[in-house]
Amino acid sequence: MTIAVWTYAVYLSLSATITVWVAETLSRHGRVFLIDVFDGNVVRADAVNRLLVVGFYLMNLAGVLFNLAFGSSVITVWDGVNFLSSKIGLVLTVLGAMHFFNLIVLTAIRRWSQQQRNAVP
Repeated sequence: MTIAVWTYAVYLSLSATITVWVAETLSRHGRVFLIDVFDGNVVRADAVNRLLVVGFYLMNLAGVLFNLAFGSSVITVWDGVNFLSSKIGLVLTVLGAMHFFNLIVLTAIRRWSQQQRNAVP
């Protein structure tokens, strides 16, 4: 196998592993936050949690696959290292951005929910 094939295999393996790890970590630790966001409704929080995980997988793995097509060709080991560092760096940046976007949306939902609770006598 060529250096390019090894590099792509390492990239896909690392990206998939990081995506699964982040999704599971966010799902496990975000459950409490979601239960709070949905005012103690555990069933709804768990359902939203599962939907977020599925969407997270779809968006990130699609991004990883699309990202594979862009960039320079890998000929030498140094090219492979540059490829991996830029591609994995982009994957981590997208994962972080998606996490903060989800937090912003869920915080807005939580605020709205609290305002609705306080407005009802």
